[in-house]
Amino acid sequence: MNYKQIIKSRSLRLNILRLLSWVPDKWMIPLQYRIHTGRKLNLKNPTRFTEKLQLYKLYYRNPLMLRCTDKYEVRSVIEEMGYGDILIPLIGVYNSPEEIPLNNLPDEFVAKTTDGGGGQQVFICRDKSKLDRVAFLHQLHEWMAMPKTKPAGREWAYENGYPRRIIIEKLIKTCETKDLPDYKFYCFDGKPVYCQLIGDRSTKETIDFYDMDWNHMPFRGLNPDCENAVDIAPPPKNFERLKTIAARLSKEYPFVRVDLYSVGDEAYFGELTFYPASGFGHFTPDKWDEKLGELIDTENLRKTAGGG
Repeated sequence: MNYKQIIKSRSLRLNILRLLSWVPDKWMIPLQYRIHTGRKLNLKNPTRFTEKLQLYKLYYRNPLMLRCTDKYEVRSVIEEMGYGDILIPLIGVYNSPEEIPLNNLPDEFVAKTTDGGGGQQVFICRDKSKLDRVAFLHQLHEWMAMPKTKPAGREWAYENGYPRRIIIEKLIKTCETKDLPDYKFYCFDGKPVYCQLIGDRSTKETIDFYDMDWNHMPFRGLNPDCENAVDIAPPPKNFERLKTIAARLSKEYPFVRVDLYSVGDEAYFGELTFYPASGFGHFTPDKWDEKLGELIDTENLRKTAGGG
């Protein structure tokens, strides 16, 4: 079922989900899985990667995850793990748009809310002299006014209780492309296994997977509308360092996607993603949903941190 064709307005879809926030997760998650994938969710004996992410949402409770899903709080987590040098330089954190010193901002910057996900609630300014300040502040006000409700996909880690804030960071870029390629490491029990490369979004977005020897893999996901790259991309210059960082940042969790950027020899932290596409995405060919599922220990998903 392509529910997005039935209800085309994203805001309407979110409003419907908010109205259904009273429905318990144990009922809502199987329903959402059926709507998104067309399959019945098997929680007793899950085999698919997407099924196990639903189990992850329902049962696994590691308090550290709550800090990692706030875009400001996660910076402290990264610093505590000894990787403060990979944080994108922070210009400021603000409780409201009125607090932002517009005249003091650099010519290029990125503004985002601390609770946005999936690339939502992000504003990129490439030339402040051309910035429509009224429109910019209006957009921030709209984001800040959005009701804080249960996450649409029932992702437990995003129910962190932190207040919504605005952070402004330095714009990191390369000379080669308008948008930075994303290197998204799929890590299982602290071991990076695949790197998902998101190509330049300013042209035609591609989503490719490589193994840890940078062999191009014969599958794609999780967005079925994107295609594999025609030309295989070379690995980033600092691929070995990126792998080391991903392994260190992922060691606390049964699964996490560690999102990193690479600019020359420099590595930058993007985010930690525990439930890619909320576990409702698609792999092509479909058998890779099963193959990635084999990498997650189901029993670990049923435990809280500390073995509860």
